[in-house]
Amino acid sequence: MFDNPTTFLLDETHENADVTASAPEAPALDDARLLDAYSQTVAGVVERVGAAVVRIDIRRGDGKHGGSGSGVIVSPDGLILTNSHVVQGGKRAEITTLDGRNLSARVLGDDPDTDLALVRVDADTTLPFAALGDSKALKRGEIAIAIGNPLGFDATVTAGIVSALGRSLRSKSGRLIDDVIQTDAALNPGNSGGPLVSSNGEVIGINTAMIAGAQGICFAVAANTARFVLGEIIRHGRVRRAALGIGGGTIPLPRRIALRLGLEQATGAVITAVEQGGPADHAGLLTGDIVLAVSGQPVTGVDDLVRLLDADKIGSTVPLDVLRRSDKRRYWVALKER
Repeated sequence: MFDNPTTFLLDETHENADVTASAPEAPALDDARLLDAYSQTVAGVVERVGAAVVRIDIRRGDGKHGGSGSGVIVSPDGLILTNSHVVQGGKRAEITTLDGRNLSARVLGDDPDTDLALVRVDADTTLPFAALGDSKALKRGEIAIAIGNPLGFDATVTAGIVSALGRSLRSKSGRLIDDVIQTDAALNPGNSGGPLVSSNGEVIGINTAMIAGAQGICFAVAANTARFVLGEIIRHGRVRRAALGIGGGTIPLPRRIALRLGLEQATGAVITAVEQGGPADHAGLLTGDIVLAVSGQPVTGVDDLVRLLDADKIGSTVPLDVLRRSDKRRYWVALKER
C-alpha cells in the first residue's frame, strides 16, 4: 500500500507528537514458527513419502526367512522397488507397511547388474506410493533424504545432501552400476532398498550401499535407472541388455566445443572405465571419451546409454558418436549381451 513504509511512520509520529513509540508485541510462537525452513522441508517430505516406505522380509524356497531390508511402493497397486541383494534370489516376501499391515508379495524379478529388484503385493488393494523423479535433473548440494529400516529401527529418517553424481559402483555380480548418486545421508544395514528422496518429495534414488569405516559416503542407484529396470521386468520378467563393456557417468560438455561442433545437447556420457577385451575396447574407445549418440540418437547421460542399449541391439554393430578431447569421432561397436 505504501511505497516507503519508513517515511510513513516518521510522518505519522511527527503529526502525533504526543504518541509514544513502542515496539510491536511479539507474536505468540507456535510449532510452525519454531521449525526453520530446512526442518519444514524435511518434515514435509517425510509426511508425504513415509507411508510408501515398507519393510521387506524375504522367504526362501525352503520356507525359511532370508534377508530383510527396505522398499518403496512406486504404484498404488503395490509395485515395490528394492535392492537385488535384499531379495537374494528369493521368490516370496512379507511386506510390513508403516501403519502395521502385513502383506504377502512375490518377487517379479531382480537385476543384480544394477542391484535392483521389483516386488508386487498379492492383495488387491490400494496403497500409498511415491513418484519416481528425474535423477538427471539433480545437482550437487541439493537436499537428499533417506527413509528406511536400518538395523531393525522402522521408519528411520536421515538427511543430507547430494554429494556427487555419476559415480560407478561395482555390484555383487561384478558389473559396474553406472550413474550412481553419492550422498552423505546416513545409511546403515537395513536401509538397503529404501528411497533417497528430493526436497520436492520425489524418489531420486534407491539406497544401495555404504562404505564401512567411512563417514558420510553412501550410494543410491539413480531413479532413471530404476525406472528403466522396472519397465523391463514388467515387460520381460528380467532385464536384457546389449553391452559396451564400459563404466560411465554423466558430464557437462565444454560449451565452447559444443558450439563449435554444433551440438544441441549440454551433457554426455563420459567413459570412466573400459573392460579389457570388451566391445568398447575392441572398437578403440578410451577412458575419458564422451559418448554423444548411439545410432544417431542423442546420449545426454548414462541413463540414455542404458536405455538405448536395449535387447534389440544385442549382436548388432552400431555407430557411436564420441567426443575425444575436442574432436567428434565415430566408432563402430559390435555389441554383445550383458
